[in-house]
Amino acid sequence: MSEVRVSDEDLRADVWRDNGGQSQPVDEPLDLPLDFEGFYLGHQEFFHAFAEIHLGTRRAAEESVHRVFLEILAGWDQLLQQGDLEQLTLAVLHRHVTERLKREGRGPAFVLNGPIALNLRAIRNELEIAESTAGLYEAIADLPTRQFNVIVLKYLLGYNTARIARFMSLDVRTVGYHDRRAKERLRVRLGLPAPKRERSGQ
Repeated sequence: MSEVRVSDEDLRADVWRDNGGQSQPVDEPLDLPLDFEGFYLGHQEFFHAFAEIHLGTRRAAEESVHRVFLEILAGWDQLLQQGDLEQLTLAVLHRHVTERLKREGRGPAFVLNGPIALNLRAIRNELEIAESTAGLYEAIADLPTRQFNVIVLKYLLGYNTARIARFMSLDVRTVGYHDRRAKERLRVRLGLPAPKRERSGQ
């Protein structure tokens, strides 16, 4: 999947439009908090990729993620005070994507999208899950934040471990730990037996 990138100028333009054009003109940059700009630059790739695999198109992803970042910006100071910024902002992203899918009366695009379906099969193969097993997406969605991010980045978006570690500011061994914990949680949630290699070692 192609990466979707939106510039700071695009975000500033959307902030201006959301204010009804009552603030500074688009060609005069708005002063965004530096820590928010850092968050935006560090997370926009994942946010857009996540939205696109759910919504199915680049345009829909851009529209939704603009709204997400505007909401995050509006509550930025409060979000910083509450603590777990990653979990809180991911919740905003989930809500926007889920609400749009509900309004449009459809499920996530990756269920129908060929390349993403292939990546879902990678999870199924890793967990030795039959194609007919129901509830895999719901089980993934219920994972703790870091485990969810690792599964989405690694198996749905195809990022390698080093890239995931850079994105999430984690050691590569920690990424591996979250991967293993996530897969074990999915096995338990889906009622699956232990992997063959574990059973054969008993």
